[in-house]
Amino acid sequence: MTQGRPLAIGAQHEPLLRELVRTHPNATMKELAQALIAAGGPQVSVVTLRKALKGAGLQRIALQNPALLYAKSSDPARYGYTKVHRRRAPEHGKYATSLTDAEWALVADLFELPEGTRGRPATHDRRSMVDACCYVLRTGCSWRMLPTGDFPPWPAVHKTFQRWAAKGLFEQLHDRLRQQWRIRIERSAQPTTAVIDSQSTRISPQGGAQGYDPGKKVKGRKRHLVVDTLGLLLAVSITAASVHDSIAAPAVVAQACAKTGSLQRLYADSAYAGRCAETVAHDSGLQVHIVRKPPKAGPWNDAQQPLWPSTERFPVLPMRWVVERTHAWNERWRRLVMHHDRSTVSATAWVWLAQARMLASRLTQIS
Repeated sequence: MTQGRPLAIGAQHEPLLRELVRTHPNATMKELAQALIAAGGPQVSVVTLRKALKGAGLQRIALQNPALLYAKSSDPARYGYTKVHRRRAPEHGKYATSLTDAEWALVADLFELPEGTRGRPATHDRRSMVDACCYVLRTGCSWRMLPTGDFPPWPAVHKTFQRWAAKGLFEQLHDRLRQQWRIRIERSAQPTTAVIDSQSTRISPQGGAQGYDPGKKVKGRKRHLVVDTLGLLLAVSITAASVHDSIAAPAVVAQACAKTGSLQRLYADSAYAGRCAETVAHDSGLQVHIVRKPPKAGPWNDAQQPLWPSTERFPVLPMRWVVERTHAWNERWRRLVMHHDRSTVSATAWVWLAQARMLASRLTQIS
């Protein structure tokens, strides 16, 4: 009696399947098939692999409704503004957005003209110019609405801001403060791990590059951010909202790699999977890790695991929350809630200034 063709994947592969399910609990069938080949197993179809997993007792478990978990939570933690977030009597200027003396000491050399500079002396104080930019950033007002008498004339401030943005001065400011903050908390000055994500925001009727994001149902622009594991900016790119994440990713990742030179790995969501991840890994040499949400059917479960399985039903996705928090930090500044500038250079400069302003406050806060 003939036995027929031997099975491509049999009982001898069960230990390998269990190891793959343990290391990739949220992987799709296609990803498990690719991981099986990478681990030295046979090349099988998705249907054959599904039968082998079922025969080994490996199946997905359904997730509990996250809303019910949060409703049962008794965590007394409170979030929101506290006394730490409220500034008291700034040493310079009467507005809470103005730089203190300690903050200005960190950044003065970037904005002040060096001694011996030829040409006409500056008409307006550089510190007042920076304070005016911070006022517009925090309040979200138009340039023409700058308080008269408290700041230089708005045309002068606007022109100076555009000149500084074109020079990349706000980016230099943030990079300096980011390195100082990383050293302050005993981290290396340059990171080795980065996280990428995008955010679609509306645009005002001022015009400029714009598009429609059908996924978020937003007409406007899209901010592509690359941050380190602390949520601090490494690169920013602003495109029309119609530009897909996978198309804009190689350029903004290359910008981050050229700046730091120490990046080794990159975390991203499923929008960057496939050909985009392969392109980024090939061009930049980074290890690209795609962090997916648990599938609707639930993660993989092994019935032969210990009798007391983990009670975690709604796991926190690693690294993904870091860049989402950075997007939330940006929206504290009203100028960044929507795009008011025609030029993407100015729109990018606002992001750098917002993050630099936050770091300046951290570095000068007395613990």
